[in-house]
Amino acid sequence: MLSPSYAISPNDLWNTIATACSSQLVDVRRRNSYDRSTALLPGALWREASDVAQWGLELDRARPLVVACQAGHERSQMTAAQLRADGFDARVLAGGYQAWSDAGLPLVAKQALDRLAPARPSLWVTRRRPKIDRVACPWLIRRFLDPQARFLFVEPDMVVDVARESGAVPFDIKDIELSHEGERCTFDTMLRLFGLEDEPTLARLALIVRGADTARPDLIPEAAGLHAVAIGLSALAGDDDHGLLQRGFLVYDALFAWLRFAADERHNWPAKAAA
Repeated sequence: MLSPSYAISPNDLWNTIATACSSQLVDVRRRNSYDRSTALLPGALWREASDVAQWGLELDRARPLVVACQAGHERSQMTAAQLRADGFDARVLAGGYQAWSDAGLPLVAKQALDRLAPARPSLWVTRRRPKIDRVACPWLIRRFLDPQARFLFVEPDMVVDVARESGAVPFDIKDIELSHEGERCTFDTMLRLFGLEDEPTLARLALIVRGADTARPDLIPEAAGLHAVAIGLSALAGDDDHGLLQRGFLVYDALFAWLRFAADERHNWPAKAAA
């Protein structure tokens, strides 16, 4: 759980992303500041601070909430106070966007997200029967771009037509922007486009995904394990694509947590006897 203080530091917030205690993140910067900005906090949804009584009804009361403005001053303080008065477990991001940026933490490229998915909640479409890349990409979207994103899974030859008809963003098919680039997979492409490829943990996760998705287990040892788990989950899921996403997200949450918090942990058995 979050600390019982009124604020949360940027590093502490970053450490909750894609974990069981992940927070709902609301961006309450002034509209003109938001429109001029080039970057977004991962998974943040912009809302007008003065309309908190309305959009607060959409929030999940069972999950903690963090409110962010430019510097952690009156707008986030006011909004968090109103949410707390309504019974939410709301915190202020200490120092706001400025402190997050000063800490060198990852930010999402706003221009790319606004261009590809201008409406939020966003809608995305890809081929049915996902296994690796088509689970990793939705995980990235939900955890870092739009936590309310929805996904459609259709026959491969229908993806472009469904995207045109529905306004959904197509991904992981040939001859579109969000697809493989040479030896790199769609997950790599998304990290590049959305300005996340330099985050060390995501970059290492991308190597695991790439190795598993492109039959290159030599790239990194964990790629073979991800391939086996992904194919096994697909066999269990059958035609339940959205059920597979639920189970697959747990796998990527676990890999992301291992890379951030536990990659140096080692196990051996039997343990060596003490001298």
